[in-house]
Amino acid sequence: MNLEQLYALIGQDMKAVDAVIRQRLHSDVVLVRQVAEYIIQSGGKRLRPALVLLSAGALGYSGRFHHDLAAVVEFIHTATLLHDDVVDESALRRGRDTANAMFGNAASVLVGDFLYSRAFQMMVAVDDMRVMRVLSDATNVIAEGEVLQLMNCHDADVDEARYLQVIRYKTAKLFEAAAQLGAILGKATSEVETGLAAYGMHLGTAFQIIDDVLDYSGAEAETGKHLGDDLAEGKPTLPLIHVMQHGAPEDAALVRQAIEQGGRDAFSDVLAAVRRSGSLAHARHVAEGEAARAADAISGLPASQYKDSLLQLSAFAVSRSF
Repeated sequence: MNLEQLYALIGQDMKAVDAVIRQRLHSDVVLVRQVAEYIIQSGGKRLRPALVLLSAGALGYSGRFHHDLAAVVEFIHTATLLHDDVVDESALRRGRDTANAMFGNAASVLVGDFLYSRAFQMMVAVDDMRVMRVLSDATNVIAEGEVLQLMNCHDADVDEARYLQVIRYKTAKLFEAAAQLGAILGKATSEVETGLAAYGMHLGTAFQIIDDVLDYSGAEAETGKHLGDDLAEGKPTLPLIHVMQHGAPEDAALVRQAIEQGGRDAFSDVLAAVRRSGSLAHARHVAEGEAARAADAISGLPASQYKDSLLQLSAFAVSRSF
């Protein structure tokens, strides 16, 4: 199952979302348009907008606000990418130069701010206080997650619980909000809404864990980023945490030193240690557990093609190679 097949059900809706994105990207400031269009048009899986559309569809929503909110979610996500790449000094994303590599750090940060503020203009127009609360809370939690991740860099004492906290805040929170927005639009019961929010949270967690696995096992042509970026930034992700906790003493010491020092010099040695320790298999197992919990969380949804697509999306999150 690939994304094109997964999105077949919402193909027309996704086109409508893209139209909203293009329309709302407009600014009289030329550089804002250039940077925003560059990052938006550079590809991406559009998972978060798809979650808004699928969850709304699963509840029979037939209005138009799901297109606007799907675009809002994508703008918030894109703003975080712009800021992330500046903080991480990343040069490659989705197989292309990052916006900061193309336009500079100052432009990337400021256009990220533009996208955040445009997202808030759009959510206010929906005129639903619960929508605004979910999105404003999510944006705040994401910012906290960014700071938590920064604090964890080069810290070899980060354990699995602290690692998962960063993921829940930084990545999974927007997945959670996207799925919950569909439930709010569809006027779901509180039980169904809670289930969809939990689905998004577990899906986002599984998705990020696999991203961290692919940093040590993917192919650059597929992942669209340089392998070893996480190690270069001193990020203690789950494969490395597992080596330090369960690997041979010499492997644990090697990984600890690599996290504390950062850089790419030890990447090949760290990769060998990760493989010897079975750490990629462990991380995949954790991700599969999260995907299973995501599927369980929407058991209360009525049967539909939209529910089937949500279930397929949870399977895709852990089976993908990009």
